[in-house]
Amino acid sequence: MSTVKAYEEVIDFIAAGTAPNDIINFHPSLAAKDHVADLILREKSSTISSDEKSELDHYMQLEHIMRLAKARARRHVTE
Repeated sequence: MSTVKAYEEVIDFIAAGTAPNDIINFHPSLAAKDHVADLILREKSSTISSDEKSELDHYMQLEHIMRLAKARARRHVTE
């Protein structure tokens, strides 16, 4: 399994600079989605390490931020 944290994709995306349409069209890679789905499944069965739990928590926070950013970007595009 990759040692790259799933949330690092989002951080890299933000750090590269964005335009409203880029934010609206952003989606995590299939690999990141699969990794997060695996973490969620394993969390439900209590077989997740504290580091993995921390990674999942960070990813979920960033996902929430991206949803808010997408909503705001849509407003900028329509104005």
